[in-house]
Amino acid sequence: MAGPKIPKWIGWPLLGLWTYFVLGYFAKQAVFHPTPYPAGYWEMQESLAAQDVWLETSDGIKIHGWWIAAEDESALVTVYFHGNAGNISHRGDHIDAITAAGSHLLMIDYRGYGKSDGSPSEEGIYRDADAAYRYVREQGYTPGQIVAHGESLGTAVAVDLAAREPCAGVVLEAPFPSASAVARYVLPVLGPLIAHGLETGDKIRGVHAPVLIIHGDNDAVIPYALGREVFDAANEPKQLWTLKGSGHNNIVQVAGERYVERLKEFYGKLNATRVETVTASEN
Repeated sequence: MAGPKIPKWIGWPLLGLWTYFVLGYFAKQAVFHPTPYPAGYWEMQESLAAQDVWLETSDGIKIHGWWIAAEDESALVTVYFHGNAGNISHRGDHIDAITAAGSHLLMIDYRGYGKSDGSPSEEGIYRDADAAYRYVREQGYTPGQIVAHGESLGTAVAVDLAAREPCAGVVLEAPFPSASAVARYVLPVLGPLIAHGLETGDKIRGVHAPVLIIHGDNDAVIPYALGREVFDAANEPKQLWTLKGSGHNNIVQVAGERYVERLKEFYGKLNATRVETVTASEN
């Protein structure tokens, strides 16, 4: 015996609401692809000379990171925020390049990634960034020595941090103005309606430090045009390095030695500005 039929004026809105929440759930899942320990290349830690660092966030989550000293003595320290997949053990190329360019490095795993506790969320990864910034400050580094460096998802984290806390400079690899902007490319009509947050395009207007943006012109994940939008929204001084032939995940590999040289040049300008600022304050 068939049950009572649901009137269309009730059924269709209910179906639409259900579809909206289902799509919203999958959109949220698409943002984070954590790779917890033991998956990864953790055997590289010794060859990278990486020291374990454990941090506690403001909401009591224990997160893990690596500290790697620069090959040469440096006045700068980079706080690095990786993309939405893998963990810090997948970033050996970045570790080698950044330290070779002349910056000490703190690279953290967001909550739920690698050896870090918890599960990721937008608010949570911002708290993770705060813990990393607080750690380097406690080690004696001044804001004028701290570089926030983000990759893909990590660009949203780096910009959020630099908009709230003073930094010497910001490096962004394959940035995007917002989650909805990326979703617009994947699902043109519904995407912007179900994907929200990660508002880098708005937040970067509050960053008052030199910005270096690196984006491959063959990026099929975050189109080059989105990186250009972030660059246009950023304050001066700013640089855009368009890496010809690079996709989303091979910027360091395609750039080769040029990557190290470009970072070295950027760090040199930051150090020069810091020295000028210190000298001026002493006079």
